[in-house]
Amino acid sequence: MNFLTYLMHLAGSGVNAYYFATQIRDSKTRPNVLAGFQLAESGSVPFLSALSDRAAAEDDTWLAQKLAKHASDETRHGQIFAHALKQLNKQVIDFKSQPQTKSASKSQQQRSPFFAAYFEGYAQEQLKPAAINWDVFMASTYILELDASKDFTRMANVLPDDEPTSRNLKLGMLSIAQDETSHAAYLYEAMLRRMSATQVQVLVDEWRTRKVNATFAMIGGILQRNGETRSLVQDGAPTENDSELMVA
Repeated sequence: MNFLTYLMHLAGSGVNAYYFATQIRDSKTRPNVLAGFQLAESGSVPFLSALSDRAAAEDDTWLAQKLAKHASDETRHGQIFAHALKQLNKQVIDFKSQPQTKSASKSQQQRSPFFAAYFEGYAQEQLKPAAINWDVFMASTYILELDASKDFTRMANVLPDDEPTSRNLKLGMLSIAQDETSHAAYLYEAMLRRMSATQVQVLVDEWRTRKVNATFAMIGGILQRNGETRSLVQDGAPTENDSELMVA
């Protein structure tokens, strides 16, 4: 990574960290942030499970097992965020049950500014489990997992300790951060199993640059919307006083 990209990485990470820290600290915006994380974590499970099956079919037992564990972890992460929402008497909106206009349906099929920039040059068909190049998957996901581990740690650390719901969410997010670190580690090892350390570094630098561009695309999108985001939550059923999150 060249020096300019490094500086942009620091700047983009700083803005990203500040934005999500303020969003998760604010009781008004926290539910939407949690819902976004629940959808992202749970949504990756079918993709990872399909990749695990593909690796097994290609006789790469080690990778198949790592991907299966990754999918299992993401399932648990989704449950942690769902439980955190439940504690706030909120839940993710069931978008499938809602009537959609043509424009809304078309909009949902389009990539977010972040992923459009991150995977620029790749068609969606090329990114499906059966077709994605292993090097592309490993390097792109390595960067996302590595950064997610730091992002979740930062967000957890801004949550107050003097209130049970926030404290338990903090513990859950720190647990998730540890998992993301572990995911990044196996993906890096997976790349080293396929190529030299120098080749890995070149590949990682490419996806780091893509992540920098994607982060600024995301920031630009937020600024264009004046910070407004689509609501992802609705009121849930009242809960019993069970404030412990599933962190084991």
